[in-house]
Amino acid sequence: MPKSRYDIMRAYMPKKGAQGLDMMHRTSTIQVNLDFCCEADMRKKMQVSYRLQPIATALFANSPFTEGRPNGKVSWRADIWRDVDPDRSGVLPFVFADDFGFMDYVQWALDVPMYFVLREGRYIDCTHVTFRQFMDGALEGEIPDPRPNKGDWTNHLSTVFPEVRLKRFIEMRGADGGPWRRICALPALWVGLLYDETALDAADTLTQSWSHDDVVALRDAVPVEGLHARIHNQSVREIAYEVLEIARAGLKSRAKFNQDGFDEAHFLAPLEEIAARGTTAAEQMVTKYHSVWGGSVEPAFLEYAY
Repeated sequence: MPKSRYDIMRAYMPKKGAQGLDMMHRTSTIQVNLDFCCEADMRKKMQVSYRLQPIATALFANSPFTEGRPNGKVSWRADIWRDVDPDRSGVLPFVFADDFGFMDYVQWALDVPMYFVLREGRYIDCTHVTFRQFMDGALEGEIPDPRPNKGDWTNHLSTVFPEVRLKRFIEMRGADGGPWRRICALPALWVGLLYDETALDAADTLTQSWSHDDVVALRDAVPVEGLHARIHNQSVREIAYEVLEIARAGLKSRAKFNQDGFDEAHFLAPLEEIAARGTTAAEQMVTKYHSVWGGSVEPAFLEYAY
């Protein structure tokens, strides 16, 4: 996208990680944004979402090729995010605290280096200061109107990239892009888990013993191992069965029907197929690459078009 803000990011990314430019130019994700009603609701939903993000990454894994060849991973996109910018990405440890709240996220974001400010219609490189330093006057004499405003803070929050991002809503960032059925499945999964209290409690109970270190280890394993990665002696595939069952029950409880009388649970079918099959979409594509596609990725552009 020809945006001037991306010029700043392109120059800065290689200073912080080896794969920032690959992330910008060669990956695609699907994201879903979900509401919360209060700080306690935010806390519970954020904690469950962080723990289950690697499960979503495995279910949606769909990037097994680089430059036309298999890369040995089911989600190259997810692996790339492991080396983009440790200041602003990853699994945030403080979210796992029992008393996690809005202020903890704010304090973290204040100390993340900025990308830019927008002044007089122009993006100005501010990668040499954090937002806290900006608030303390670090840009006096450098930029027009050097005191931060609400728009600056909103822009800054859009330039941090943890696995689950907090704004006025909660943003899930763990899924690869994919065909339209999985695009529909992503919001269904998270709505089923988070928008029904019984389902949310069940998802919380299922994952409550998972520590920050556990989740980081799982998040690191999933890009290569996919559904075969393990946590607490369970495979991701086994956990996915339980997670999808909870999500299905949550969607049925919502009782939202389409004109044909189907509730929202039918959107989970592509994910249930993946869990039942035991192989990710990425693995299916690699199998086709070595067989009916004749060692070429070109057929993917026809088979997966929508």
